[in-house]
Formats: sequence, structure tokens, C-alpha cells
Amino acid sequence: MDDVIGVPGPRPVPGGAGGVTTDMLGTAGAARPRWRGDPESLLLVEDDAGDALLVEELLADSDIRTELTWVRSLGEAKELLADSGVPSCILLDLHLPDAAGLDAVTQVLGAAPDTAVVVLTGRSEDEAGLAAVAAGAQDYLIKGRLEPQLFGRAIRYAVQRKQVEQTAAQLQTGRLRAQENARLERGLLPTPLLHTDGLVVAARYEPGRAQALLGGDFYDVVQTPDGTVHAVIGDVSGHGAAAAALGVCLRVAWRTAVLCGAKAGETAHLLERITVAERPDVRMFVTVTSLVLPADRRRLRVVRAGHPGLLIRSGGEVTRVEPPGGPALGMIPGAADWPEAEVPLPAGAEVVMFTDGLFEGRTGPGSQRLGEDGLLELAGRHARLPAAAFVDALVDGAGAAAADYGGLADDVAVVDLGWKQPR
Repeated sequence: MDDVIGVPGPRPVPGGAGGVTTDMLGTAGAARPRWRGDPESLLLVEDDAGDALLVEELLADSDIRTELTWVRSLGEAKELLADSGVPSCILLDLHLPDAAGLDAVTQVLGAAPDTAVVVLTGRSEDEAGLAAVAAGAQDYLIKGRLEPQLFGRAIRYAVQRKQVEQTAAQLQTGRLRAQENARLERGLLPTPLLHTDGLVVAARYEPGRAQALLGGDFYDVVQTPDGTVHAVIGDVSGHGAAAAALGVCLRVAWRTAVLCGAKAGETAHLLERITVAERPDVRMFVTVTSLVLPADRRRLRVVRAGHPGLLIRSGGEVTRVEPPGGPALGMIPGAADWPEAEVPLPAGAEVVMFTDGLFEGRTGPGSQRLGEDGLLELAGRHARLPAAAFVDALVDGAGAAAADYGGLADDVAVVDLGWKQPR
């Protein structure tokens, strides 16, 4: 390996990749301040020592303050990238002993996709330079036609263009994710299917602050022609698109089963079979509560699979009920059972369903949580509010209680079912 004469002189590359590293300093060895737009480091991939010296001199005479590392082949460049991390910019010769032309560009981009690449070409290779830019390089420079300020400006612009490209890609990814979340939200949080205007349904969903995206909480309400009201609420373990997609699948399956006249116990077994078949991870499980409110409104039939209990609002008071149930769906595939429990309802009572994110946010040091007792106390303070205002008071109150400890970390879904009172 021929040394590159630098200012103040070459230093072996850390990790022993076979190249040399040169600090670019000002005259008399005094370091000039680095401009805020300067690349932190440059990697030169060039097999010709004379051209490498030319690049070093151009860099020394420009106003860029950075560190230059030189390697002679694409293989050495890949080794250095793997061992020492990626530089801010790569200066790539198109004629290397182990790669040439667009193949060299493609391999470098594959090895360092987040790094700006500037191609070095010969005097008669404009077309090759343009092809390299079309393939993903940020710019090309023609050897022998460079002067220090143009050289420095080209490198700065290349780094900035790469940053702009990455920012634009992140924005596009964010837009696509938002569109995906909107589609999942429509699937998780549907419009209730009602046949009369006497039923009042107030619902609210809030994503947990930890992910700020939809998780696997879902709910649905369906009223059959005989006046019976069916409702479900569920919570898929985990977060992200997989949990949300499973939640959508289960909600649609539940609505289909209800419209086909399936009994609540049969529906629970159906949902478990779907959970086991569709979940991407065998550790994933689903908690669910489904209920049936007959048209006479005197009683409530409940099937509970590992899910929290219910709140009953009546006469300005709130009570908590936890009907007997079975394990979460997917916990004991094929071996679990879910009994249907009956709960009496006072006249004019409203039923409130919720997921555990409502009461599991941290509200104090250590593992202190709002808990179901705290939730019951919170609900009691707002018991006389109309359904929509009551739901908002529960979610906002739980969030306020956890505000000093990161807010509600998990997704929250709340549904209040009631009937319009005659005037």
C-alpha cells in the first residue's frame, strides 16, 4: 500500500482495513473550524495513488473540515464499512480492480444505503456519471476539471441532498403509515349497526402514548331486528400492525357470527379458532367480553374471556360487576370453555365496557396504578353525566392520573350502552 502524503500525514485506519486516514488541517498545522454543514468523514475508494493524492490536495485546499480515509478496492471499502461504520460521504471511482461502472455504484449503495455517494469519472465519462446518478448516487465529478471550492461545494451538496432524500422518504413512510392506521381504525372501530334510534352508544378509542399508533383494541355493537343488542370489546396482546390486523379480523368475524344467529358461547369458540389460526406468534392472546341485551332490558347475558369486568350506571351510581368467565382466547387452545353468565339490570341502567389500558397506567412510584378500584371511584364522580360526556370523563381522568408517569401507556377503548329516556 502506497502512503498518501497528507497534512500532517497519514494515520493507519482503525480496524486495519488496509487504507490510510488523513486529518484535513489548515496551514501550519492549525485546525480550521468545521462548518456545520461539513460531512463528519469521507471515504475515498480509488485504486490510483495519483488520483488519491489529487483528491487529498483538493480537500486540503477547500474549506471543508473533515477526515479522509482511502482504500484501494470495493472489497476493502465493504470491510471498512462493516467494521468501522459508515462515513458521511463516499467518493467512488468507477474503475476498481474488483468492480466497475454501475456495478460498483450498486454495491456501494447496498453496503451503505444511508450515505451520500459522489462518483469520480474520467474526462470523457459524462454519460457514465449521469447513469451513476440515475442509479442512486448524489453527484459525479470529473477528474482533471476540479478546483478546490467546486470540489468542496459538490461534497456538501451531495450530503445535503442525501439528507433531504432521507427526510422525504421518512415523510412518505409516515403518510403511508397514517393511511394504514386509518384503514385499520375503520376496521377496529366500526359504526354500530342499529335498527332503532332509541339505543345510545358512546364510544372512544385512544392509542397508548408508548406507540402513538393503533394497537389491537376493538369493539362493535349490533342490534338485531328483534331489538336485541349484541356488543363486544376485545384486546389483542401486543401492539403494531399485526395486533391491529388480528383485532380487525376478530371483530368482523364476531359481527358475522351475530348476524348469522350464532349463540354467544359458540361465538367464543369461533373467535378462538380464528385467533389460533391468524396470530403471527403463538404467544399472542386476546381478551374479550361479549354481551347480549334482550329487548326487555331487564337482564344482561355476558361471556367473558380473560377480560376486565363491566360497569353498570343506574340512578346516579356506578357498580362494578365481574361475571364468571374463562381464560383469554389462545391461552389454552381447544381446551377452554366460556360460560354465559346472566346479570340483572336496573331500569334505565347503562352498561360500560372497557379495556385494561384504562386503569393500568402508572399513577405513582413503582408499580402504583389506578386499578379497577380507582376506576370505580373515578366513574362514581361522573355517574350523572350523559353517556358521551361520561366516557370522555373516564378516559381523560385516567389519563390525567397517569400524566406525571408517562400517560396511558396502553391503548384504551370504552363503550357505554344505554337508552334514550322518554320525555
